[in-house]
Amino acid sequence: MGFRCFLAVVLGLLLGSSLFAQSSGERIQSDPSGEWVLTTIVYGENLSERLKLTAEKDQLRGTLFRDEGATVKGTLKGQELQFSFKESGGDQSEYKGRFNGETLVGEYTTIGTDGDRTTGTWSARRIPARSSGGPRQLEFVPQVFRRTFSSTFEPVLHIWPGDTVHTTSVDAGGTDEKGVTRVLGGNPLTGPFYVETAMPGDVLAITIKKLRLNRNWAMSDKGLVNRAMTTDYAAKNKQDWSNTRWHLDVEKGIATLEKPSEAMKNFTVPVRPMLGCVGVAPGFGGAPVISGDSGHFGGNMDFNEIAEGATLYLSVQQPGALLYVGDGHALQGDGELNGNALETSMDIEFSVEVQQKKDIGMPRVENAEFLMAMGLAGSLDSAFSRATSELATWLQEDYKLSSSDVAAILGTSIHYSVSEVADRNVGVIAKIPKKALATLKREAPAK
Repeated sequence: MGFRCFLAVVLGLLLGSSLFAQSSGERIQSDPSGEWVLTTIVYGENLSERLKLTAEKDQLRGTLFRDEGATVKGTLKGQELQFSFKESGGDQSEYKGRFNGETLVGEYTTIGTDGDRTTGTWSARRIPARSSGGPRQLEFVPQVFRRTFSSTFEPVLHIWPGDTVHTTSVDAGGTDEKGVTRVLGGNPLTGPFYVETAMPGDVLAITIKKLRLNRNWAMSDKGLVNRAMTTDYAAKNKQDWSNTRWHLDVEKGIATLEKPSEAMKNFTVPVRPMLGCVGVAPGFGGAPVISGDSGHFGGNMDFNEIAEGATLYLSVQQPGALLYVGDGHALQGDGELNGNALETSMDIEFSVEVQQKKDIGMPRVENAEFLMAMGLAGSLDSAFSRATSELATWLQEDYKLSSSDVAAILGTSIHYSVSEVADRNVGVIAKIPKKALATLKREAPAK
């Protein structure tokens, strides 16, 4: 074979390979099957949700996890697509747009049961598949701290389910492990961490793997909060709200008052590090929440069982969850009666998992001994009923129990504690010992 013939053959093979790759790529790019983050702009607000699509020839089918799995039906013609769905309330929505492989963009129209018509724009991006390599150990050194739970801040780190993150927090007053004030006080937060694949309608499971003191002092207050006292006691005992400083013996694991009274000179307490703040960004239509507040998103819960070895479950409100941590305490009794616990900076190590399509109301906590449901509300009565109902729902879902089954268990084995009385919301914890459930079968969570 002559050189020119040889060159023609090689060029032909290369060209054919390129055309094949391009054709193959076009086939891949033309298939919108898979899971997407669908974001609909509703009066200037982002409504994000998980959209699952399957394309068969020119037909689209799928599920939208907005409304208990609203069924999606539509068509695909080249790069043009349309799909529609009906919500349980009766509203009918139609989405039209264009598909270019990794993104979808277009316009939508929603017609309400009253005939009102809403229009706007929408977009979608593929939920990524996890790269190979398995769970990672990640180090994050914070440079900026936030004072709200918000979806408006750029993520400081993208992490995957199974990953472990080591980081640090400043104390409630904004001071770090070196005694340097880095930010205004009010429970500054480290984050947000974007958890890949986490979507509204999922649950984020945060396991506290390690909490370590990283300095030798903490601050607290000298008074008792009003909720903790009768009016008679308060009238007779005026509260001193000046700061009190504690010495932390990191090696021995004890705390002592730096300037004790004569009666308290031998008083010591064993430290038990915990996180006062763990929360995710509020969801659609929700304004940023100050870092001193709490709710279904978690936040400033000040529950002393959010400690090493515990797993906290929070309802995901935004794509990626946008997880924040902070407000380390060397020790806190039930209720945070002083308004501030032993506030200090902290070394934090946590891991995350995502439980898909699982609905919870209030935050839940689990450790080696207990399942614990949290009630957060403006009064003890409301917090009590929320905590009890959340724990009952948890047992019904995970153990496939009836209401009467749950009544038998809770009526004989439930425990309660008061987690927080210092802030706007009161916290009540309903908990059940795991040993009381030992004869029952628990369903594994979906991942």
